[in-house]
Amino acid sequence: MAEQEPSALKNIQQRFCPKCGKPSENDGLCNQCRVKNTEWVTCDRRVTHIHCPSCGAAKQVNTWTDTDRERADLAPELARSAVHFHPDVKRSSIAVTVLDLSVNRSRATLMIKGTLYGLPVEKECTVELAWHKEQCDRCNRITGSYYEGLVQVRAEDRLPSPFEIQTAGTIATHLEDSLQAGGERLSYISDVTETKDGLDITVGSQHIGLLIVQGITAQLGGRYTTHPKLVGEKNGRQLFRITYLVRLPYYQRHDVVLVGKNYAEVEQVETRRVRIFDLTEGRGRSINTDMVTRRIGNARLAEQALVAYVTGDMVGVLDPVTCATTECRKMPWLETKAGEYVHILRDGARLVLVR
Repeated sequence: MAEQEPSALKNIQQRFCPKCGKPSENDGLCNQCRVKNTEWVTCDRRVTHIHCPSCGAAKQVNTWTDTDRERADLAPELARSAVHFHPDVKRSSIAVTVLDLSVNRSRATLMIKGTLYGLPVEKECTVELAWHKEQCDRCNRITGSYYEGLVQVRAEDRLPSPFEIQTAGTIATHLEDSLQAGGERLSYISDVTETKDGLDITVGSQHIGLLIVQGITAQLGGRYTTHPKLVGEKNGRQLFRITYLVRLPYYQRHDVVLVGKNYAEVEQVETRRVRIFDLTEGRGRSINTDMVTRRIGNARLAEQALVAYVTGDMVGVLDPVTCATTECRKMPWLETKAGEYVHILRDGARLVLVR
């Protein structure tokens, strides 16, 4: 009988588990013994979730994050975070059952399954879920009346119109929503107050304050100035509170003005010039503001009037107040017929057709 080579004999010996004696596919212990000797999963006994009772934001380590998820949705995910698998575990699954014990405490039962070294494994563990309340950084600042800026919306030699007030407020809230969605939790608006002079917007950060005044002036025109005030120090840094003063132009879009003998509608306001649409001639042009004789009103506030007749270059308009028919010159841009409605503004006793 031929003597086996040492290498072949060694391979045969390595096929047996040194612990149980069963055949082994590995160098050493068989898969069953490896599974028995391996702590394939561990579970933390307790997991704490910190949330803000005012806004519902959740705290992870030292970072707050906005969330609208309810406790019932958070609990299974929180329980799964307590499970830690051995790196060799494959095809793992966790079934979670949660029982609420009190307002501040729940108990989660986890059925954990997986595959380790080709063999199925499973384990059941219990995790206590603690629900703690803590006021978040943003709500803490708001309740403490903390703010870093004040946006004041005013107008040049007049009061801001209701349209301008509404537009400025809408711009501010849309910017706040955008910044909050982008993770800037401290870029908030704590107060919006309509005053006798205009609108005041209290903001939590200088960043949102700057974006608001830039958005307002971009849409409504005008200019803004900043007025910082030193309010203290923190960690060796000076703290400033900034007042952003927005000064809207005297003329606003859709203002109807008298330029010489012609009525015109303001389309765009610049520093010392305005872009107008000449209602009499039916064309646009740019003029100096000192060419404007006076302001009649704003086309946004125009009344509707019924057209009684159209003859030649005259339009018979039924005054909605007096019910008398008034003749107006038909403008080049106006296409109308009897029975339709047109928009009018009043210049004393005179009716002015506007777009």
